[in-house]
Amino acid sequence: MATNSTLFSPRAISLVVLTLQTTIFVLILRYSRTSKAEGTSGYLSSTAVLLAEIVKIFINFFMICYGNNFKVSSTILEIKREIYYKPLDTLKVSIPALLYTVQNNLLFLALSNLDAATYQVTYQLKILTTALFSVILLRRNLTRLKWFALLQLTFGIALVQLSTGDHSSKSSANTQGSPTIGLIAVLCACLTSGFSGVYFEMILKGSTTSLWIRNLQLGGFSIICSGLAILYNDWNFIQAKGFFYGYNYLTWVVVILQAVGGLIVANVVKYADNILKSFAAAVSILLLGYISWIWLHDFTPTIYFFTGTGCVIVATYLYSL
Repeated sequence: MATNSTLFSPRAISLVVLTLQTTIFVLILRYSRTSKAEGTSGYLSSTAVLLAEIVKIFINFFMICYGNNFKVSSTILEIKREIYYKPLDTLKVSIPALLYTVQNNLLFLALSNLDAATYQVTYQLKILTTALFSVILLRRNLTRLKWFALLQLTFGIALVQLSTGDHSSKSSANTQGSPTIGLIAVLCACLTSGFSGVYFEMILKGSTTSLWIRNLQLGGFSIICSGLAILYNDWNFIQAKGFFYGYNYLTWVVVILQAVGGLIVANVVKYADNILKSFAAAVSILLLGYISWIWLHDFTPTIYFFTGTGCVIVATYLYSL
């Protein structure tokens, strides 16, 4: 039986908070993008991502200040010591930020060439690539039972995604592209997702640098990557309609939740690991499905959904043994 110290450990708390935050974030994000209210569905998601990174920078700066008893001089000195005077160490964090940008482009390419069902099922392989890179980079020992649990988790989430995804004729239009290119793109996205997550975990756990400094470094590089993506993809739209076009209070809630979510993920990686983060994400997907069915009434579960739920529950139990 789990003790109170285990139930209320930073590891357990961060996993529970991540699950709840992800669920709430997706619900509000979906509402903000589909609501018919004026000004709620026309904003650029790329600008929201950039603003979320900026918010994360401010939160991290505040936490570093808190660690220095709100002495600005000590805070600036710590930032200079850990970032400015350690350029090579800082550059290490640019890899996850860059891979995140590459991953987003790969997923866009995959969606342009694959039908929704194939995409959703194949992308669940990121669970296995995360485990694989955990073994390679972190020398983590996974027993056969844990590998079986991860395979079952992948299968279960694939079934759930099949039942909750939109596989209408509209989404099938993607099949006009090249399935081979789409499959290669989504497999590469799985690899970049697994590697970047485990690499960041290795950085966090392999040095004495504080979590907030690491987040500050990651946020800085993410702002650069997000800014360049906006300039390349959305600059004409922004010039015509403005950076904050379509923004309202819901958009800002989405921005704040995304920023907080990024910090929660970093805490999960620090106190738990990326594999357990995959289980938290799986539970969140199940919660979203049941909320959509029971309260929102915009989803009708199928046998795939219930079978997938059972697989996820059993996989979670088996992995805990």
